[in-house]
Amino acid sequence: MSGGAVAGPDGKLRCPWALSTDDYVTYHDEEWGRPVHGDDALFERLCLEAFQSGLSWITILRRREGFRTAFDDFKIAAVAEYTAADRDRLLADEGIIRNRAKIDATLANARVLAGWSAGELDKLIWSFAPDAATRPAPRALADLPPVTDESNALAKALKKRGLRFIGPTTAYALMQACGLVDDHLSDCIARGRP
Repeated sequence: MSGGAVAGPDGKLRCPWALSTDDYVTYHDEEWGRPVHGDDALFERLCLEAFQSGLSWITILRRREGFRTAFDDFKIAAVAEYTAADRDRLLADEGIIRNRAKIDATLANARVLAGWSAGELDKLIWSFAPDAATRPAPRALADLPPVTDESNALAKALKKRGLRFIGPTTAYALMQACGLVDDHLSDCIARGRP
């Protein structure tokens, strides 16, 4: 396969990664690459991208509702108040990824973000969105970088502000998922959708 857009069961061209499961098709068509705003919504995506590190995204996607239940829908104010008992509960929760370092980072990040002003996380993350006019539409998966100057800068800025478990690759995955960049392939039906 060349890595270019591929026809799905409905005959519509999509990014090839989207066709391996029905879950991916739905995620690709309805969510991935669409703009996400709001501190809690972006906190959720930051956390899920961190939990995905070293794993397949489908593992996270299929447990997303479990994550939302376990972490109070990723409301920063709620997660920032979690206690040692909550940490123990999370480490025992089979509905999420029970990785101690990732759970600890999520709790620590919520505590940091709880001290920020409303809209500050949204403003910071979106300040690293590159000018779409300077980014040609990728024709194949090989055209997509694992990191960019912007994702390096975003990861560095988040770390400088006290956030953990976010490197340039995770930052770029966040940028792709949350619509800061449109990395749908040029022939993909989802390219350019708001």
